[in-house]
Amino acid sequence: MLAPSEVVRAHWPEYLMEAAGLGLFMISAAVVTSLLEYPHSPLYDLLPDPVIRRVLIGIAMGLTAIGIIYSPWGKQSGAHLNPAVTVTFFRLGKVRGPDALFYVLAQFVGGLIGLRLAALAIGMAIEHPAVNYVVTVPGVNGAGIAFVAEAGISFLLMLIVLIVSNQTQLNAWTGLFAGALVATYIAVEAPLSGMSMNPARSFASALPAHLWTDFWVYLTAPLLGMLLAAECYVRFLGAHRVLCAKLHHHNNTRCIFRCNFTA
Repeated sequence: MLAPSEVVRAHWPEYLMEAAGLGLFMISAAVVTSLLEYPHSPLYDLLPDPVIRRVLIGIAMGLTAIGIIYSPWGKQSGAHLNPAVTVTFFRLGKVRGPDALFYVLAQFVGGLIGLRLAALAIGMAIEHPAVNYVVTVPGVNGAGIAFVAEAGISFLLMLIVLIVSNQTQLNAWTGLFAGALVATYIAVEAPLSGMSMNPARSFASALPAHLWTDFWVYLTAPLLGMLLAAECYVRFLGAHRVLCAKLHHHNNTRCIFRCNFTA
């Protein structure tokens, strides 16, 4: 059994992969949102309907998530890209404590670096109120509704991930299910909470935007929703039915988790 320091020395490549994964997701979010929501963008005039623009953003971000999950780095790290996902798999006994800690740190740092790089590339458009560093804030219905919405979509995402990823005949499709949910949530749920599901993603936007409105929602609701989904899964199907913490396991990359995946 490896000591904590040995775990960190052995698994640092996966930590960097997690940082890069969320960094790339934030770059995509900033670029796509700027192209579609910045009023001086040519696409803004071509697509005057905000619902159509939001649907297109959802599709782009869903495809981004899918691409990261099925990338070589995503296959190796497990493509959590989200502290709430990592903590939930830690709760399920699939992630060691040191790995969980450094995954979460990597996700926060990677998301922030990714958005900073996007801001350098995009320029002043990212500061416009219509883009505003793709910050997540509650909609007009307030923080209470945003909290319920964030918890609900996080619950459903984790439940679907657990159901699909722990069936050997379906595991290879987990990324597609997750990406489809991300796209749907952005198109449908975003007006309620901004659609985060991810404390590191919201932090990466809030820091440069200097906008912390009801930030507690994005720190607590995704984690609560995902932990509740894990509790439901374990109570109905048993902890032994959680095979691994990877979203995609049908690949030849190493697995650093407490893995029971045999097929």
